[in-house]
Amino acid sequence: MSRTLFTLDEDLNLALRLADIADAISRERYLALDLEVTTKPDSTPVTDADRAIEQALIDVLSRERGEDYLLGEEFGEQAGRLAEHEIGEGEHPHRQWIIDPIDGTSNFLRGVPVWATLIALAVEGVPVVGVVSAPALGKRWWAATGNGAWLDESGDALGTIALPDGLNGIVHDRMIEQPAPRRLRVSQVAELADASLSYNSLQHWDRAGYLDQLISLSRTVWRTRAYGDMWSYMLVAEGAVDAVAEFDLKPYDMAALMPIVTEAGGRFSAVTGELDCWHGSALATNGLVHDAMLDALQR
Repeated sequence: MSRTLFTLDEDLNLALRLADIADAISRERYLALDLEVTTKPDSTPVTDADRAIEQALIDVLSRERGEDYLLGEEFGEQAGRLAEHEIGEGEHPHRQWIIDPIDGTSNFLRGVPVWATLIALAVEGVPVVGVVSAPALGKRWWAATGNGAWLDESGDALGTIALPDGLNGIVHDRMIEQPAPRRLRVSQVAELADASLSYNSLQHWDRAGYLDQLISLSRTVWRTRAYGDMWSYMLVAEGAVDAVAEFDLKPYDMAALMPIVTEAGGRFSAVTGELDCWHGSALATNGLVHDAMLDALQR
């Protein structure tokens, strides 16, 4: 059976439409008093919003890309209708959508606005489309291979906010002058001594056996912060942060981030150097400090 072909533009447009659907659901459930929260077998939280978003995206993909495979955080891996042969260990489907319905669920349920829906399309295991949509921050980042990385900051950060009478006209006039999406470029910082590093979680570095390396890096780089989750990587793509490293990750935590970082001119690998999202860790940099970071992280 021949493979169904779509252009990258068509796939990116679909991913952006999927993000619109996800945002509509997450906006309604964020800060909801009746939010349902349970604990998964790996002791991480999941909300009714996580499941509702992923199911909604599965429904659309089954209609519009039913031949493609799908990997989601909540409902796992699903084969497409077009299966040329059984996927063996270490192999990847020709086309696979990879979804994290809410990256940063712990933030979502605590009312911290740093969370997003991550949507990626991987071809032969390589992410070629990535969308990161963070409605609570009023931001959406996206990229497709060869088309650059982009940021749309025209979101209204979860809707209209009631303001004192004297401010309504001023804010309205500013809101209608929404900025156009801007192309992203990583920073030009070339030395670790001048670099800003986001490390995400001390506990994960400790459990992975890299705490000593992190402490050593903190003495080498200019600045360390833990911005957390997808935001650290988007700040690398924007040029505001120079490097981020993280452990205990799944492909759906990373796949959407990779095209955005790389299309902005950066590099993305595992901490151990593999150039993919399948090895459980991530190192994203502006490219200029990547090799130095890899060296510093050797055990």
